[in-house]
Amino acid sequence: MTQSIRIPADVDREDTVLANLTARQLTILAVTGIVLYGIWSATRSLVPLPVFAVAALPVGAGAALLALGRRDGLSLDRLMTSALRQRLAPRFQVAAPEGLHPAPAWLTGKATPAHGEDYPGGDVHPAPVRMPAEQVTETAAVDLGGDGLAAVAVCSTVNFALRTPTEQQALTGAFGRYLHSLTAPVQVLVRTERLDLSAQINELRANASQLPHSALEAAAREHADYLVQLGQQTDLLRRQVLLVLREPLHTAVPVDGLGGTSLLSALTPCKRTRRSAQPDDATLHAAQTRLARRLGEAVELLGPSGITVTPLDPGQATAVLAAACNPDSLLPPSPSLAAADDVITTPPPVEYGSRDGGAEESWLSGMPEGRSAS
Repeated sequence: MTQSIRIPADVDREDTVLANLTARQLTILAVTGIVLYGIWSATRSLVPLPVFAVAALPVGAGAALLALGRRDGLSLDRLMTSALRQRLAPRFQVAAPEGLHPAPAWLTGKATPAHGEDYPGGDVHPAPVRMPAEQVTETAAVDLGGDGLAAVAVCSTVNFALRTPTEQQALTGAFGRYLHSLTAPVQVLVRTERLDLSAQINELRANASQLPHSALEAAAREHADYLVQLGQQTDLLRRQVLLVLREPLHTAVPVDGLGGTSLLSALTPCKRTRRSAQPDDATLHAAQTRLARRLGEAVELLGPSGITVTPLDPGQATAVLAAACNPDSLLPPSPSLAAADDVITTPPPVEYGSRDGGAEESWLSGMPEGRSAS
């Protein structure tokens, strides 16, 4: 007889150790208490206890707030650590995987200082930005360097609320079988991005004159005007569900039934091999083969639950990475955009994008040769 088990929504919640406190919270509070007690033991012969208590109260309150406080789902200690890391990082970063080269003398002599308020003295010292993804291979695998490879696939959604209890149980069981089959990290990413209707608007206005009746033509132009007005009045958003499979370059150690390291592999002495920064072709090919096999298993196991998994090609994967790195870009990333090393030789086409039917240059669309300015 099957039995439904409720799983908490916050699966990433840390385990509590004592008094509903996590190990990290206990560490912060214990270290603060030990330090304050040590200072009091060293100065109790010189400083009265009430005076020391008044001085130690802000420190203890700050430690308690740091350990117990939360904002936007994150603890304050992690937010403070991230803020310090961001503050100590270079303020001006550029994409230069080949390294930074000094500017020529004829340019530095005519350059004027910029960002005088953010950079004292007007001097800007750029640093290369380190991205987790190095490139997208021809097989649409995202190269993560020494961390392995990753594959990205887009998933369709299932209307779970409108299903009967029996259908809901069947869908949950099918999805649970896929989760039980996982042997490597998998991420389900739900993205919200801006929706661009310029292509649909241009298509409506371009094909309106070819409709067989004048009423249909007027309705098409009116609908195009409505889409333009809708985009001007509200922020059009859409959701995209992505399945990200990650595969290390080297096979992992054997695991037990609970997903942890098996006792046999833990007791067996093994010689650690140093992973090179540039793996050989055989290692990359083996990792790509395992990644493709896992992607095929996801397509087969998620199909019975009504989820269609569509792997992304190299252009689509590059567009998804570009949109994730710069979500507020005025130029929506698409597979037709020119790559970083492509030479653009033709201007973008002239399309009909204005409300009154006039021609205007649309640099948000693709080029006739499949490339547009980026």
